[in-house]
Amino acid sequence: MVASLNFTGQADHGKVAELVTILIILLLVATAVALLSRRFRIPYVTGLVLAGLAITELLPRRIGLDSSLILNLFLPILLFESAINTDISRLRSTIKPIVLLAGPGVAIASGITALLLKLGLGLAWIPALLTGTILAITDTVSVIAVFKEVSVPPRLSTIVEGESLFNDGVALVLFSLILKVHSTGSVTFLEGIQDLFVVIVGGTLVGLALGYLSTGLFVRSDDPLSSILLTVAIALGAYQAGEFLGVSGVVAVVVAGLMVGNLGISRSVSASSRITLFSFWDYAGFGVNTFIFLLIGLEIDLLTFWKTLPAVLLAILAYQVGRFLCVYPLLATVRLFDRPIPFRWQHVLFLGNIKGSLSMALAFSLPATIPGREELIALVFGSVLLSLVGQGLSLPWLVQRLKLTQFSEFRQQTEELQAQLMTAKAAQDELDSLLKAGVLPKSIYEEMRSPYQVKVASAEKALRDLYNRRPEELTATSSDRIKLDAIRRRLLLAEKGALSDAVRKRILSEEIVRGRIQTIDEQLLKLEDD
Repeated sequence: MVASLNFTGQADHGKVAELVTILIILLLVATAVALLSRRFRIPYVTGLVLAGLAITELLPRRIGLDSSLILNLFLPILLFESAINTDISRLRSTIKPIVLLAGPGVAIASGITALLLKLGLGLAWIPALLTGTILAITDTVSVIAVFKEVSVPPRLSTIVEGESLFNDGVALVLFSLILKVHSTGSVTFLEGIQDLFVVIVGGTLVGLALGYLSTGLFVRSDDPLSSILLTVAIALGAYQAGEFLGVSGVVAVVVAGLMVGNLGISRSVSASSRITLFSFWDYAGFGVNTFIFLLIGLEIDLLTFWKTLPAVLLAILAYQVGRFLCVYPLLATVRLFDRPIPFRWQHVLFLGNIKGSLSMALAFSLPATIPGREELIALVFGSVLLSLVGQGLSLPWLVQRLKLTQFSEFRQQTEELQAQLMTAKAAQDELDSLLKAGVLPKSIYEEMRSPYQVKVASAEKALRDLYNRRPEELTATSSDRIKLDAIRRRLLLAEKGALSDAVRKRILSEEIVRGRIQTIDEQLLKLEDD
């Protein structure tokens, strides 16, 4: 008995050590991908998938995606992180195109994709509809990653983010309804509409209830660590409560996240706690996405992919046709009741139809009773791979070619002055090193340094005048304001870091520093809100 226990303990220890080794490898690979993607200006998530394909043989054993893990843990974290960072006022101003794309748009795209798959691959209706719904889901992480590298108008970014919040929920509800038809044999149109209504409205009510209850808890506890635990419980609990009650867990998470971000945190929590909370969820979302896209690369078998390539190309064509007939006709009607969506924006929404982890998770979750289940999984996996690589790499090029953000006169003046300042300071630094090394005598050093000092002074004065203009006097575009806000944010974070270091080194007391950090956090949040 003792020997058996020792053997079991050694086996468990070996598994833990192997798991830690795999985790270390994945973290190192993710770090290398982050550095290389920035250097070569390729989307981070695309780099992760390609890296996953390359490192499969380096791991002690093969690991893969687990659909239950994605749906019950990763998906609620990603949805909640997006929801708490979404301003309801911005969402409200673009709600009409968002509802069109996430509601009728998903249904149209799913139906057209299913029809083309049935005609092109000879699939039965149920497998075709399930695959069409799976491929109608857009992974917006890849699109938002491009927007961070190439600035786009805020309204376009809001439409993309808003569609992603509700797109997943509608697609999952349709997926469940099709599975219900498969299991029961038939569902009438009226029953389908009724089920759809109940699931979405029920999920909304669950999210509202949990979000409302959480606001009271935030008022009673302003400790940042307790608030983090509470938000994690809300994110995971909303999904589980929705699924337990037979309504949409995805809708429940989104609604709860919107309430927490716009009512609970913004009104009841101090600035310092809010900064901590938002930072935690930024890290959580980034970490989850990192592991998901690495695992996608690890999961894809290139030999199987090559065998199914013709069918995969047909599936990509099918879902792109569905997206085309969803985006352009629906958004053409927006001008009848809202501000029109520029045609160039529609190109981004069309090509930004990138697939991701949720599509693969749903493919994994297909019941064994679905005809040709393994072939459907291979079809979805291949489509996700080509989508992440092909569309992921071409989207930044498209956004740049469309020139969505104008290069304003203000921005041009600012960058010219920054170039003058940087080159003059670089020359001064080189002169300082030559003087210190004894290469130049002091008199020659001062003579050569003087013209550069004049350039530095003039550039600094001009930049100061530009940055100190009143907002109403600036003719800058939104990208210029974003750039200035980024500079101000870096300065505030530098101030906060200096104060934290002073407390850690016992130079300043915590009582003195706490108030100043609170003021800095409020300024940081004001920049976020603006």
